[in-house]
Amino acid sequence: FFPPGFQVAPETKAIMKWLRSIPFVLSASLHGGELVVTYPYDYSRHPMEEKMFSPTPDEKMFKMLAKAYADAHPVISDRSEVRCGGNFVKRGGIINGAEWYSFTGGMADFNYLHTNCFEVTVEVGCEKFPLEEELFTIWHENRDALLNYMEMVHRGIKGIVSDKFGNPIKNARISIRGIQHDVTTGN
Repeated sequence: FFPPGFQVAPETKAIMKWLRSIPFVLSASLHGGELVVTYPYDYSRHPMEEKMFSPTPDEKMFKMLAKAYADAHPVISDRSEVRCGGNFVKRGGIINGAEWYSFTGGMADFNYLHTNCFEVTVEVGCEKFPLEEELFTIWHENRDALLNYMEMVHRGIKGIVSDKFGNPIKNARISIRGIQHDVTTGN
């Protein structure tokens, strides 16, 4: 997952271990510096291409998740709003991460490839490091969008995979016809 020679920080290793130990299905990473919601893959299919559309097999689901956040955010969804640097209005406030800019080692890609967790990255505002007095406004701009996004956890397949005696089956592989990405059951 990481390039050769890449040193993984101890806190990153701890998060990776935690994500593998608990069957999370949905997460979001909050960043600053833009107003957009990105979704995997963040690393380009072709490493030499810095802005290359690189969809996952679950592209439709990721777009739905990203739109759920973007559409509920008052500034991202405002089509007349002047954006920070990029112009994502015509895209509905969402973009495939690698199409915006490609980078390796992102949590959204890790979660998708190594856990059952679908993660989007939310750029919550134009300022990379907002001032303390701006945080209250940023929170209110994102609160309903976060709640709307969290409600998306109820989408998709859910249930219990069990044996003929009704006992749950741990690590059962679940495949969906037409989507080349399996998930496994938790405990």
